[in-house]
Amino acid sequence: MDLKKISRLLYQLKLANQEMTSIFEKETGISLTRYELMLFLKDHGPCCQIDLQNALSIDSAAVTRHLKVLEDQGYVTRERNQDNKREVFVQITERAQQAMGDCQTKVESLNPSFNIPLDEIEEEQLFFLLTKLIK
Repeated sequence: MDLKKISRLLYQLKLANQEMTSIFEKETGISLTRYELMLFLKDHGPCCQIDLQNALSIDSAAVTRHLKVLEDQGYVTRERNQDNKREVFVQITERAQQAMGDCQTKVESLNPSFNIPLDEIEEEQLFFLLTKLIK
């Protein structure tokens, strides 16, 4: 693939990312990254902050900033490991789980344009291709 094609592909990915992220945040009232952090905690239970960092490929400073905001909103709790003071355990709260349910309801009912115009097979293909690009 020549540089011109690569540039066009990357630019289209950038535009798609900006548009979809903006719509997500407008409709749900929460950033996509914070939602993904809460979703990971909901699916995997309490874990170390480093696990979140590794699972979502986010640097430690960014994870700390996001968790601080979520903690201030009452969506997560953080507690230092008493045996290893460098480790921080993170847990999702009931309030966050309720907020996530509210986000789902909003997305389903308020804005039909948010629905990605892909069928199930196309969604799987896109996910596969994006994952391939990341790795």
